[in-house]
Amino acid sequence: MASTETRKMVLAAAAAAEDKKGEDIRILELDPSDSGFTDFFLIASATSDRQAVAIADEIEFRLKREFGVYANSVEGRRQGEWVLLDYVDFVAHIFLADRRAYYDIERLRKSAKSVDQAGLRAALTERTLAARKKSPAKKAASKAPAKKSAAKKTAAKKAPVKKAPLKKAPAKKAAKKAAKKSAKKSSAQ
Repeated sequence: MASTETRKMVLAAAAAAEDKKGEDIRILELDPSDSGFTDFFLIASATSDRQAVAIADEIEFRLKREFGVYANSVEGRRQGEWVLLDYVDFVAHIFLADRRAYYDIERLRKSAKSVDQAGLRAALTERTLAARKKSPAKKAASKAPAKKSAAKKTAAKKAPVKKAPLKKAPAKKAAKKAAKKSAKKSSAQ
């Protein structure tokens, strides 16, 4: 079963593809018994190789910024006909339209369940609500130590520490006096 974090990353990647005008964006949730290597496929089409690379770049940028993750491997960036970003828990495929029709990954993964973005968001919301229902016992236990630490903080606030003024090094004073004496002797001569 895919983690909540993975679902969030897939949604962020789909949003990135959508923002770069990716077409026919589909999310496939793969059957765990059928494929043991990943949980989701994100498939998007691009109208040109430059757009395919731009979509891949945006997905990489967002996932790095929002989740701190990098693609495990990237394939096909130079040609731009089929760019594959492998994030282990999900794989993003960005195709040119004719390449997508030729390889037809959706047909190859017949056991995969097509998931729309709204359905993925609903599943995330459901998991979040279930997690919040379980956590009230933890909140009550964590509040008591917080009060003790606040008391320690106020006790630690005392008068500010005064710093002693810095003294000049004796060698510098001696050098200045010697320079003054030699200056007086040279002006007297």
